Amino acid sequence: MIDIKVLINDFEEVSKQLSIKKVSKKETLNELKSIALKYKSLKQSIENLQAFQNKTSKLFAVYKEEQKDINELKLALDENKAVLSKAQHSLHELEDQLKSFLHSVPNLPDSNTPIGDDERDNVELKRILTPREFDFTPKEHWELASANGWIDFEAGVKLAKSRFSVLRGMGARLNRALINFMLDYNQNAGFEYVVTPVIVNARALFGTGQLPKFEHDMFKVDSAFDDEEHELYLISTSEITLTNLYQDMIIPGEELPIMLTTHTPCFRKEAGSAGRDTRGMIRQHQFDKVELVAITHPRQSQQMQEKMLQTASGILTELKLPHRFMQLCGGDLGFSASNTIDIEVWLPGQNCYREISSISNTRDFQARRAKIRYKENGRNALVHTLNGSSLAVGRTLIAIMENYQQDNGEIEIPEVLHKYL
Repeated sequence: MIDIKVLINDFEEVSKQLSIKKVSKKETLNELKSIALKYKSLKQSIENLQAFQNKTSKLFAVYKEEQKDINELKLALDENKAVLSKAQHSLHELEDQLKSFLHSVPNLPDSNTPIGDDERDNVELKRILTPREFDFTPKEHWELASANGWIDFEAGVKLAKSRFSVLRGMGARLNRALINFMLDYNQNAGFEYVVTPVIVNARALFGTGQLPKFEHDMFKVDSAFDDEEHELYLISTSEITLTNLYQDMIIPGEELPIMLTTHTPCFRKEAGSAGRDTRGMIRQHQFDKVELVAITHPRQSQQMQEKMLQTASGILTELKLPHRFMQLCGGDLGFSASNTIDIEVWLPGQNCYREISSISNTRDFQARRAKIRYKENGRNALVHTLNGSSLAVGRTLIAIMENYQQDNGEIEIPEVLHKYL
């Protein structure tokens, strides 16, 4: 969540930043500010009422010693207590309204985020490796998949529905090889390998910002545990589990940064992508992803984002896959992100770059929701959290198929993966 103090103290600037992110209407923000100011004023009134209650209670001994009538004192205390109780009830109601609003207000973009409406306004930062020149017309991955028997799209539909697929033969082996290669690379870069559940509760999803706003894109699980208190969901990204390992914790400052990696299947309804990438394996309901997450001191977060970018980029470089860095504009920025740099890989069959990783700095937004703090010099403060794909395994497989295809339809295997097969 954003800091309510920032909202109250500099509403115009917050409103301006959120308008960059194309989300909250000014009327909504004005209503939020109105509630926040009422809350602040009422809280001050309650503090005054409590101070009166404490001060007046101490007068009983004085009144008795001076043999004064205490009935008037009792009456004043009873009246004040009634007003205090009513004010506290109103404060709880305002607090619920504030929480409801704040849960759906996105993170503020930082100074690195350019102004823009959508992906057309994203800014290219740099390119790594030069795309190969083909002496034939390169095919798209679904054509290559069919010819080589690597991906069976029809079987995925038969077993589940559209946007599911089955990997077979070398496609399945290469998928496993990529996962192992990515995890080894990340561990060598200093990220601890962790194995986490792929089913999580609502509290974890709230912590990283998927709930309540994006429940429509999550696969909800009918609980098999006969426990109505815990709603369970399939994860859409292992950012959720890795970050929430430290939910409700105070981390000693000397233990920062914490750097984690994992592999999981991920599940998304893709509710907002109707009609997009309906062919092939670009946009699936179930997909493998290797994730990077870092929990850092605020002073470290920008440097950590660069390290995570270089780690994900290093994997693509080892695979000899051309790619580029794209700074996302405000209009294309995710809900929890303050700043995001996408890595896009070159797909010669599509003759364009496509996203394969997003490295996001959420600053203290997720930490405030998940209550993750660090302790330094006797005081507690919110950490910064970062996350990024390293990489989307299916899209990496696609990139290998298209970049390593031969004129006879066969596909070479990157040398770095040979030992994993």
